[in-house]
Amino acid sequence: MTLTRPTTGAPDASGPARRPGTGRAIAVLVLVALAVLIPLSGPSAALHGTGEAAAPGVGAVALLRAVLFAALCVPLGELFVDRLARSVPGAPPDPSPSWSPYAAAAGLVAALGLASVVATGNLVPHSLAQIDVGGLYQSRDGKLALLEINAFLVALLCARSRPAVQVWPLGALVVAEALRAHPPTEHSPLVGSGLTVVHLTCAALWAGGLLCVLRTLHRWDAGAPGAALLGLYARVAAVLLAAITATGLWSSLRRMPPGTIMEQLTDTAYGRTLLAKVLLVVVVVALAVWARLRLRRAPDPLTACVPARAEVVALGLVVAVSGLLTALPLPIRW
Repeated sequence: MTLTRPTTGAPDASGPARRPGTGRAIAVLVLVALAVLIPLSGPSAALHGTGEAAAPGVGAVALLRAVLFAALCVPLGELFVDRLARSVPGAPPDPSPSWSPYAAAAGLVAALGLASVVATGNLVPHSLAQIDVGGLYQSRDGKLALLEINAFLVALLCARSRPAVQVWPLGALVVAEALRAHPPTEHSPLVGSGLTVVHLTCAALWAGGLLCVLRTLHRWDAGAPGAALLGLYARVAAVLLAAITATGLWSSLRRMPPGTIMEQLTDTAYGRTLLAKVLLVVVVVALAVWARLRLRRAPDPLTACVPARAEVVALGLVVAVSGLLTALPLPIRW
């Protein structure tokens, strides 16, 4: 398999010609449906039989946070891959059309929705009268929600600017999410926030970077530069995976001590969702190894794009599960 587009010709007499891109469009629709279904229906499945109570509107919050994470992955991935592409010999000069403005707009909508929940006392508002905008300035969570809104707004305005300008609002978003996930009442909150900064940054570069690599290869329609770009990404992705694994394991052990982790993985909503995320990551790693083997050993290195596309789908599901994980009650209250 190569990324060279087929020449126009008569359809195969053995069957009707398929419209180009139909299979890809169907796959995207299925992925979007699953990404919406997981946050909305996941809480009831995760909480079943645990005796835990989730906050009202947990499904909506999980969906909004999944959108926020996805909106962070896209621009960070584009900045990462654009930098890699500049070091590829013979790379076409035209970059792929940026999705950053659309991602920033979606992230801004998600941040506004999450801020409205915070402004209503962590309840899903049913009318504008219930939203206390001024109250956002009175609480730590409210200030962080406002920071995320402003960061996405700046990211939207700077989406066509130089990378050095774009990285600042995206960095602010990562820091805001890390601080939100570890309130001062937690034991060693700065340690937890630091772990989350590394984990979230590496995960966004991994998922968003692979998506941008595949889009770039499709646009380049070239063999050797495309294989070189995919190889560069694969080498960096191995380092990102190591950092994600280390920080994820450390963060999990901080919330579920080794003596209770096996029980909590099956008896708490947070543990069950974390276990589902781990299993999905195992699938992602298996697909990444498959792609790397094809890249190194196959006669046509670009056949690695087949497992890489499946890896992107699995990473999209990981993002959706991550949104659900952040909305569920923690197994241990510090």
